[in-house]
Amino acid sequence: MASALFYVGCCNRGLPYVAAAAGEGIAAFRLDLETGAAVALGVTERIDNPTFLEVSPDGVSLAAVTEMSGWNEGTITAYGVNRYTGALTYLSKQATRGDATCHVGHDRSGRFAASANYSGLPMTERPNRSFAIYPRAADGALGAAIAEATHLGTGPNRARQSRPHAHCVRWTADNRFVVVADLGLDQLKIYRFDSQTGAVQPHGEIALPPGSGPRHFVFHPSLPFAYCANELTCTLASLSFDAEQGSFALLNVTPTVPAANFEGSSCSAIQIAAGGQHVYVGNRGHDSIAGFTIDQSTGIARPIGHTPAGGRVPRDFAFDPTGHVLAVANQDSDTITLFRYDADSGALDPWGDTISTGSPTAIAFHPNILGGRDDH
Repeated sequence: MASALFYVGCCNRGLPYVAAAAGEGIAAFRLDLETGAAVALGVTERIDNPTFLEVSPDGVSLAAVTEMSGWNEGTITAYGVNRYTGALTYLSKQATRGDATCHVGHDRSGRFAASANYSGLPMTERPNRSFAIYPRAADGALGAAIAEATHLGTGPNRARQSRPHAHCVRWTADNRFVVVADLGLDQLKIYRFDSQTGAVQPHGEIALPPGSGPRHFVFHPSLPFAYCANELTCTLASLSFDAEQGSFALLNVTPTVPAANFEGSSCSAIQIAAGGQHVYVGNRGHDSIAGFTIDQSTGIARPIGHTPAGGRVPRDFAFDPTGHVLAVANQDSDTITLFRYDADSGALDPWGDTISTGSPTAIAFHPNILGGRDDH
């Protein structure tokens, strides 16, 4: 019987965008991939507001960020993972070199991790770094930051873009570049990355439409394309990516919500299906998952419809390792809802249990399946 292990970051202290902090920490669940039944495995407490988390590529560890309003620095905490019991073992904690820490990612080799700082304090407050990179030991422990950068500038939306707001950090497939989405600047910032030392150097950027507010982005798994969810305009940007030059070009921008539902909505997470045929964007307010089919020749994503998220404020979602199940964290409903993914049509069909957990803001699956061929 095949099952998947996943973790949920749950808000447990007050944040302006969370209706009520009803979580306890990092919750672990085991999902039966045949029936959709979920079993709660326990909660790792003694961590404040783990609003985003990611399991390392080798499955050995999990990194979670602490996001707190008013702190000059957040933290990034590393835990060892027992993939059979779901238990997390504390390994290390590091300062994130900036405030309102909101995202964590691992490089392709698994030797480094990075955090992104949304940053709400004045630019004059120290340390004011937009993102930082940390060395990762074989057991998953993270050392102190060894590379960092500060973004400068503003955007046209005075309420949301009065300063830089880094929101997502990811590496290119060849590990030569690290890319940071900055909601405040309407840019994807590109840095050259030294995979031996972890050092970064500014390389370039691509400007997205003014006021769009790029939040999270993903690379296509096999083709030279990328997709960015723009929080402020509820749009999806399709981009081409030149791996040799380390540069993007904008191909297309399309809405993620109907025009009548734009007011009160904002984009959240983005995920691309394993086969690269479809991409999905979360809409808070509209409380839906927008689906798009990807033209494999042009790279342009075209809308195929909306699926109700099954709860309020779908902040994050993730595919299981088989690519057949999408789990959605409904932040203000205190639930996780499950959907089966149809690779032919792109449809998301409600499936399995509705899982209860307080204020879920992030979901991360372990890369290995128990009871499957990779269970060894």
